[in-house]
Amino acid sequence: MSFSVSQEHFFDTILVANRGEIAVRILDAIRVAGFRSVAIYSAIDSQAMHLSHADITVEISGDDLHSTYLNISSIINAAKRTKADAIHPGYGFLSENGDFARAVIEEGLVWIGPPPSAIDLMGDKLAARRCVLNAGIPLIPGIEIPSALDEHAAIDLISSLGTPLMLKAAAGGGGKGMRRVTQLDDIGESFSSARREAQSSFGDGRIYAEKLLEHSHHVEIQIVADLHGEVAHLLERECSVQRRHQKVIEEAPSPFINVETRNAICESAIAVARSVNYVGVGTVEFLVDQNGDHYFLEMNTRLQVEHPVTEAISGVDLVDLQFQIASGSRLPPALAGISAKGHAMEARVYAESPHNGFLPSTGKIEYLRWPIGPGIRIDAGVLEGDKIGVTFDPMLAKIIAHGTSREIARRRLIYALKETILLGVSTNIGFLIDVLEHPDQIAGRIDTNWIDRLGQSEIMPTLDPSIAIAAIAFFSKSGALPTSRGIKGPPQSPFLTLSRTYP
Repeated sequence: MSFSVSQEHFFDTILVANRGEIAVRILDAIRVAGFRSVAIYSAIDSQAMHLSHADITVEISGDDLHSTYLNISSIINAAKRTKADAIHPGYGFLSENGDFARAVIEEGLVWIGPPPSAIDLMGDKLAARRCVLNAGIPLIPGIEIPSALDEHAAIDLISSLGTPLMLKAAAGGGGKGMRRVTQLDDIGESFSSARREAQSSFGDGRIYAEKLLEHSHHVEIQIVADLHGEVAHLLERECSVQRRHQKVIEEAPSPFINVETRNAICESAIAVARSVNYVGVGTVEFLVDQNGDHYFLEMNTRLQVEHPVTEAISGVDLVDLQFQIASGSRLPPALAGISAKGHAMEARVYAESPHNGFLPSTGKIEYLRWPIGPGIRIDAGVLEGDKIGVTFDPMLAKIIAHGTSREIARRRLIYALKETILLGVSTNIGFLIDVLEHPDQIAGRIDTNWIDRLGQSEIMPTLDPSIAIAAIAFFSKSGALPTSRGIKGPPQSPFLTLSRTYP
């Protein structure tokens, strides 16, 4: 798509204030766009994959996250030292930190993101609720819990809402400080634990309560807005397949809403963006009940993890669009009438053990091969030989599949997961395959509580980790390459059975 380019904000060197797969994704987009790129890293990341995708690399000294990837002054100093004139925050870390955005702008650098005021407002869930209510957007019935209330008074106030309900952190995100309550007797313990987790995670213990919409769908709208007041949407993503409020599988468009509901949600998302004078790429999230009615959930003022599925069905490079918007370009008129081209699905590959409570897995990636094939995209942040620790988020990569229909996209994603060979750390690949192959998933009988309601044992049968252990031992002793379907290998190679038996 073509843009009308303005010289309001000129930049030619972009520092990426992030790591992992999203840093790789942005650095590659910078290269394609013809800009110069700068990557930052901490000592533990000195051999990280994203560094090889940058023109310049800068170490941020420090022993922990707060002194490195969360250190605003050090990151800005790195930009100055490398003559970077723009900063892209990626997602996570400082991407939704209004103080970081302000500091970048005050230093005369271009902030590739939304205005700090929008970040602040939407980052405070209570302020966001008040804002969208004033804009006429439907809200889930809820109650704000004043910080001055003691625990007994807070419990009484929450109880007046009735059950089932959700407790949420006012400054929260990512499922932190969130509790599902189905019995009045559980409110006290749930409130106390939610408040402790919120205070620990965000430095803000404020909690609010919402009615729980049973059997609802989590639908989010990708919005884009330029510096000239134009706002558009790039359709929706379905994110209902979740485990403990964390997304597992995302797809676009949603197969569960009709045209009327889609139009209504997209109009609401644009209204939310206008209400905060939004600029850039962002996502407005909603819950859709069984009647097709939608309710505002939150707004993420950044690029989303699941943005590739939107790119697949729209043909729009969202990261490049961020560069264009930041430079002062107008949105292309073609966005106004955009329609979905096929269907896309994404699975998040984590270093975690589904058979051990999904605890993070550590170790060295002994062997790694990603799949290739029609409609398959891999956004990875690790290489063979990398050591996986507990310092960072355990997501290793995202596997995305696109096809002319939902069924083709689903089958391609299953194929891609089964063809992935990753040895040395436990992953959730087998779990993802079983989720995608479950009859409920195929028939569309899912909602936001589907996985938690079924339980892990019903979705994923018990696997024997000794198979993978034997595979690693075999590889170490013989030096034989792992094999996949269609590639000849030793007849008894344990690698032949690994597609469903990752540890």
